[in-house]
Amino acid sequence: MPRLPRGVPVARHRVQEAMRRWGEPDERVEVAALVVTELVTNAVEHTAGRRIRCRLLRTPGRVRICVWNRGRRHVPGLPGPRDPDGHGGRTAAAHAPAGTEGPGPVALHAPDGADEGFALASVAEGGRGLMLVDALAARWGTRTSVSGRLVWADL
Repeated sequence: MPRLPRGVPVARHRVQEAMRRWGEPDERVEVAALVVTELVTNAVEHTAGRRIRCRLLRTPGRVRICVWNRGRRHVPGLPGPRDPDGHGGRTAAAHAPAGTEGPGPVALHAPDGADEGFALASVAEGGRGLMLVDALAARWGTRTSVSGRLVWADL
């Protein structure tokens, strides 16, 4: 699809249609719609290529959403894998190069030293989409090459 804002609802609708044809539960279809919306929006906003490719892969018990874009323009930093002990913190690999993967989902907690007054408003608006993907996907990750970037999420 063209790398234009109008591609976002097109991708969302196609994912919903495919998953419904496969007989996926409504809840999983809606989660997939949210995830693909965030991934395609990031590709539209943060890459220079003219086209975006979105693909669904289905295996028993899993659907993988893949969004591929070409181009070398700045892509926002992705949050790294969560601390495997389940405390929601980031590991030393949080700043790892491309090819990182998040285990998801883990409960999100307030930053160290924060009280119950922690609010989503304290997180930059530009970083919320990947936080949503991180919370909804069983796993997600990214691969970067000289020709572009693939971001994937397993549901």
